[in-house]
Amino acid sequence: MKRIEADVVIVGGGFMGAAAAFFLRQRGRSVIVLERGLIGQQASGTNFGNVRRQGRFLPQLPLANRSREIWGKLPELIGHDAEFLPSGHVRVCYRQEQDDALEIYAREASHYGLKLDLYRGAEMRAKFPFLGKEVRAASHSVTDGHANPRLAAPAFGRAAARAGARIEENTEIAVVEKDGDTFRARSTDGREFCAPNLLITAGAWGNQLSEQFGEAVPIAVRAPQMAVTEPMPYGLREVVGVTSPLLEEVVYFRQVKRGNIVIGGCARGPAYLDERRAKVLPESPLIQFRQLARVAPALTRLHIIRVWSGVEGYMPDDRPIMGPSNKVDGLYYAFGFCGAGFQLGPGVGDVMAELIDTGATSTPIDAFAIERFAATATSAAVAA
Repeated sequence: MKRIEADVVIVGGGFMGAAAAFFLRQRGRSVIVLERGLIGQQASGTNFGNVRRQGRFLPQLPLANRSREIWGKLPELIGHDAEFLPSGHVRVCYRQEQDDALEIYAREASHYGLKLDLYRGAEMRAKFPFLGKEVRAASHSVTDGHANPRLAAPAFGRAAARAGARIEENTEIAVVEKDGDTFRARSTDGREFCAPNLLITAGAWGNQLSEQFGEAVPIAVRAPQMAVTEPMPYGLREVVGVTSPLLEEVVYFRQVKRGNIVIGGCARGPAYLDERRAKVLPESPLIQFRQLARVAPALTRLHIIRVWSGVEGYMPDDRPIMGPSNKVDGLYYAFGFCGAGFQLGPGVGDVMAELIDTGATSTPIDAFAIERFAATATSAAVAA
């Protein structure tokens, strides 16, 4: 059996894994990234492309702020901009309860350095004339924006490889275990990748690995629904999203410079880990167009030219798993980002590299520790 060694083995070559590999190389750590398919092929490359901070769990904003700073430096950092546009993000609502919530959130987010401008009535209509009559209020984050998810993770992967990381694509892992102080990841083609540190960034498949170390988590697998229209003249700079307690009302959209409108939201379909496939529900584009008619009526005159989905992992508390293992020294996790990990990708990679390299982080991540599910896993084992 061929044995390949490094300081860190990363299992999962999505955005988090590729970014972590890059930042670990910046710290002088040798790295091996193991990816079953291609870098960024799964959720990291099939998501909506939102680079937003507003609307996040407030204790997640320090991480989002750190990530946003990196997004602004991509060309000089990795030699590619991933089509990042800091074009602004607008969060709108239809009801008084959500209007009140937007105001509370804006006030609290300001303590984390995120400035949000609220618009209503005639001022809102003048600022965002494309909004429909039902829209009651709009929260505007000027420095948020969007990027191309098909480009971001591969760009970090190439940059990591140029910096000396070993990227192993099309590598199926049969077993991951710890032997003494060494983690061993054995591939189905007979190779063994060894390191004193293991980082699991396997997205919706993360639990399949964490449970091998006695840390199962209640992750749900779903397929967010996406569509793209024919191009129209470019003019919609901001990303727009609806906040609502009703999933079918939560539509979001953005325009790329080529003119196409990318649409997401309103439903989640089935996804299958074994097949690595996700299903688009036939009714999803119809629901999305009905909701677009409410928030931006002019967009419903366009034709949809393609629909797609991806395999996403969702945690019951809508927060990711991120940080060290609660049971195994040298084991780290960053997965289960609940359909909202794209903006966080660079920051997660930077923070995990810092944690692995120094044993601590300058950005708080305690709220995402895997140990918060320890009681749930114990109860499930007792019940079984």
